[in-house]
Amino acid sequence: MNIPVFPIIELVDRYLIAEIKFQKTAKNLEEYNFYKNQIEQLDFFAIENLMQELKDIHLSIWELEKELKNGVEHNLSYKEIALRAIAIRDHNRNRISCKNNIAEKLNSLVKEFKQDHLSE
Repeated sequence: MNIPVFPIIELVDRYLIAEIKFQKTAKNLEEYNFYKNQIEQLDFFAIENLMQELKDIHLSIWELEKELKNGVEHNLSYKEIALRAIAIRDHNRNRISCKNNIAEKLNSLVKEFKQDHLSE
């Protein structure tokens, strides 16, 4: 068995981001396969619901950031940009919680915490 390069929660997180990016753009096959090869060693059954929850969080963030990533934020009002920033913060709070639940299910000692941070 190969030892993952990242802590489990980071590996799962990066894998799901790479998977979404590949599904949306098909431009990162090498990155996607890199994480996929490592994540196949995990007990998916124990975390499949949490992985779907985390993927849904990332998809929500992707949608909120879409215009900002494409450089057309000038089409959005300042109020809309502020509302999206708050929503992204809230999604990131849920993301951290979900990642830590994954760590717990897989008996990983590494968990993420934010101190003095808006997403805590």
